[in-house]
Amino acid sequence: MAKASKRTPKASNADLAIDIGISEKDRAAVVDELSKTLADAYTLYLMTHNFHWNVTGPMFSTLHQLFMTQYTEMWQALDAIAERIRALGHYAPGTYAEYARLSSIAEPTSVPSAEDMIRMLVAGNEAVAKTARSAFQRADKANDQPTADLLTQRLDVHEKNAWMLRSLLA
Repeated sequence: MAKASKRTPKASNADLAIDIGISEKDRAAVVDELSKTLADAYTLYLMTHNFHWNVTGPMFSTLHQLFMTQYTEMWQALDAIAERIRALGHYAPGTYAEYARLSSIAEPTSVPSAEDMIRMLVAGNEAVAKTARSAFQRADKANDQPTADLLTQRLDVHEKNAWMLRSLLA
């Protein structure tokens, strides 16, 4: 008498298909927008961290601390955005080349003055907010509440960052 196999049968591709109530076409469209958001957020993260390292002048201590607070928060958010892309069944962009292609934010080519750093970070935070808002609209159209929630949180953070930075220029 043969022993029954205790191994679990391999799952078929049909068993692995994502079935969360959002079509593949809609998931792909949401991922396209999320990928742009991730690229903008990563570019802004890198710029903020760069400015943290290189800021000088009478506002050094204030800006050094503010930039660190902002880039630390952004670092955590990058993971959440990338993991949402993965949960939707796609690979997250993860190279500088991909980010350069997808991002709407131009990287600085030199070390700007502290005031110009602030201006660039205001523009960068507003760019992320615009990109996230576009992604939110796509997620909302696809009835993708987890992505919409994630993007609402990102909008709140980047709009607040832009306001705080802009206040330093008044």
